Amino acid sequence: MQTSTFRRLLSRIDFLALAFVTALSLGATAANAQATRTWVSGVGDDANPCSRTAPCMTFASAISKTATGGEIDVLDPGGFGTVTITKSILLDGSTGAVGSILFSAQTGIIINAGPTGVVILRNLTLNGAGTTKGPTAINVIKAAKVFIENVKIQNTAVSGITVQSGAGAQVFVQNTSFMNTGTDPLDPTTYDSAAILVKDANSVVYLSNSSIFGSNKAFGTGGDGAPQTASGGKIISYNNNRYVGNGTTAVPDTSEPTQIIYER
Repeated sequence: MQTSTFRRLLSRIDFLALAFVTALSLGATAANAQATRTWVSGVGDDANPCSRTAPCMTFASAISKTATGGEIDVLDPGGFGTVTITKSILLDGSTGAVGSILFSAQTGIIINAGPTGVVILRNLTLNGAGTTKGPTAINVIKAAKVFIENVKIQNTAVSGITVQSGAGAQVFVQNTSFMNTGTDPLDPTTYDSAAILVKDANSVVYLSNSSIFGSNKAFGTGGDGAPQTASGGKIISYNNNRYVGNGTTAVPDTSEPTQIIYER
């Protein structure tokens, strides 16, 4: 009789232990879950889960809590910090609440989403102003497709958008403005600088309904090295673009006869 009672007691202990471990496991899974949509706010807190009622303060925190292919939305105007994107995602400043990124002395957005990554940047303002200007607003290292829509880029030392060698990306830019970009370039005999700079032979930038004002030059397709040579990348400009007041004319010159294509 005592043996039977002891066995029942052991079974009860085993059951409770299993239930406790299961609860811990489920709790850990819930804690590590990533949401399809997250939110940031100028008065948010990065300790929050980035939900609509408990938003984060920075894009960097929100992206770590957002699932691949998900969306980060801005609840109200604010400065949300620089961010590195390593997966497919949509960053949306949201109409009426444009998200701002100040990137003095550093790059604003780095995109390294892999060969199949699709990144969308929408309704953002990127400003590299400061004692030391930020080099580049958007630096594409690797992606399949990047969509840049309704973005304002200003005050950069090297470029507004750079597509790096090996990026292998198609970059679609529309309703976007570039002001005062690429105005403090590195050694111009070694490094190209422009509002839009393509250093990759297998990448193409498609530009439409956009403007480039007061920049070093509108377009660059020079690779790194001395003497500088054309990268072979392409910039296709079409549909109501404007290039005014830049240091170098946007008309293709003899050093880049095939890389920059204009379609009206």
